[in-house]
Amino acid sequence: MKEIDWSSVAKEAPKWFRDAKFGLFFHWGPYSVPACMNEWYSRNMYAKGLEQNLYHEKTYGSLHDFGYKDFYPMMRGEKFDADEWAELVKRSGARYAGPVSEHADNFSMWDSKVNPVNSVNYGPGRDVVGECTEAFRKKGIRTLATFHHQWLWGWFMSTDNEADVYLPDNEKYYGTALPLETNRYMPYRYPDKDFCRIWKEKVCEVVDKYEPDVVYFDSRTFIIGEEYRYAAADYYYHTKGKTDGIITYKQEDFPEGIGVFDIECGRFEAPRPFPWQSDDRLEDNVTWSMVQNPKYKSAECIIHQLCDIVSKNGNLLLNVGPYADGSFHPDAVKTLEKIGDWLALNGEAIYETRPYLIAAEGPTVVEDADYDTQRIAEQLDKGAAADVRSNVLTGRDYRFTTRGETLYVIAMGWPEEGWFRIRTLRENGPCAKKVGRVTLIGQKEPLTFIRDGEALHVKAPERKPCEYAYVLKIEE
Repeated sequence: MKEIDWSSVAKEAPKWFRDAKFGLFFHWGPYSVPACMNEWYSRNMYAKGLEQNLYHEKTYGSLHDFGYKDFYPMMRGEKFDADEWAELVKRSGARYAGPVSEHADNFSMWDSKVNPVNSVNYGPGRDVVGECTEAFRKKGIRTLATFHHQWLWGWFMSTDNEADVYLPDNEKYYGTALPLETNRYMPYRYPDKDFCRIWKEKVCEVVDKYEPDVVYFDSRTFIIGEEYRYAAADYYYHTKGKTDGIITYKQEDFPEGIGVFDIECGRFEAPRPFPWQSDDRLEDNVTWSMVQNPKYKSAECIIHQLCDIVSKNGNLLLNVGPYADGSFHPDAVKTLEKIGDWLALNGEAIYETRPYLIAAEGPTVVEDADYDTQRIAEQLDKGAAADVRSNVLTGRDYRFTTRGETLYVIAMGWPEEGWFRIRTLRENGPCAKKVGRVTLIGQKEPLTFIRDGEALHVKAPERKPCEYAYVLKIEE
């Protein structure tokens, strides 16, 4: 075995990733068929008494007669079109994207020789990862592969002894039968060598076949033996020669410095000296996959979140789940198009920017938060995920970004009194930035401004150039 030297796989975020700021990914799998509550259906349907279990037995019958594997042929993906997905990504303004490569359910979304349970042999009969990779790259979109399959350890272990997960013939679908306690976040019994080997081989197979620009690991990767985690990182960074590829990871699943730190549904109060990523949902339901009667956050909500994250040296990776047939809800499409329209006009304040000395101004408090291990443990116990939301930003809240010598001030609302008032840029304030010219992106003429000991006061024009947020461009 190769000696474990984590310093040999230390990797800073490449410039393209730091410049991209915004990505999309897509939770799509057999769990999209029942579309009940969330993407943890494949686990919770086997937990007697949980809401998804009760729904399953009422709708589909007993767990012995109708198990998760029986959803495979129902996930036909007849409307899946990778070119349409690529067009949606491009239209949204996202710069990197990809489908979930494998969730916790042992269903690989690529043409896998390691795992016979995949989207080519079952379900849609398509190489989803492969088709998306090709279509996205044609549009100049960087590609993302996400791995959640460490969760498979104990995932399907049921409190119903008659469930189909315990039938020996079904082991290829659900894995080896394990003690029930292995489905905890931090089990007593960690994965054995065979499980860890297959975990690594799945990652390496995707790296071999598709050479993703980002390899994303979901939480709980720490349960995989260190030699296998190291081997996967080493293979991606060195064996394949992916010089500008990057790994993202959560919590303490990998040593600091081997990639980009990701905080699920997360935010920071202040800028971080290191690039980071928050993965979050477009879904307004507490789900990462399509559900019955889906709801979606507003374009304004996502744009404000993106501005806040970017001002603090982060990227936003946004999820949207398609239907089982591979199409997207019209409301999700409309919202992504609105985000794309805003970025098409104001993108210079987002893409390729870096944090300013001060990230934020305004009355709204944004505290450090993420979907931490306590929330994960509660979800495992109750079957329902907690919701992590930030406070709603107001018209008196501003975010700051820079590109070269240019400073961008992003106002989260239109000033009712007709003046933007930016206290951060007051005379003799915390920032020594000279102000020679102020323009509003989307308007040609420079704006009238007054700078005094209270604030930089900028006269708003009569007409808004867009909706949701407004970018003042400040030059010396």
